[in-house]
Amino acid sequence: MHRVNMKPLSMNEAFLGRKRKTAKYRDYEQKVPKELPSIELPERGPLGLRIRAGLSNRAADLDNVVKPFLDILQSHYGFNDNRIYRIEMTKVKTEKGQEYLAFELYPLDEEPSDLGDDLFGHIDPEV
Repeated sequence: MHRVNMKPLSMNEAFLGRKRKTAKYRDYEQKVPKELPSIELPERGPLGLRIRAGLSNRAADLDNVVKPFLDILQSHYGFNDNRIYRIEMTKVKTEKGQEYLAFELYPLDEEPSDLGDDLFGHIDPEV
């Protein structure tokens, strides 16, 4: 794994002013929670999220579909998304009209750290 020694830029820092929700997004916010299963999450502690996005357009950016969905999950299940310490995302090609998002939200045993967490293999701190 390669390391970039620079503070990551947040979405809040990337854009000026408030972002306004589109009518399509407001509709999405109303429809998605009706499709979500009932799940129990611990009140505290780190969480992980696995997402598989079935997208009909190969050019669709996976990261662009995840943030709106994550915001809906946090609102629906009542957790702060700052508790998410691990996200695994996969994009798969599907037929038009068959698009979907599949997810698993789960507790982590502990917060990952730079020391001893070898999820992705060795990260060279000198790079």
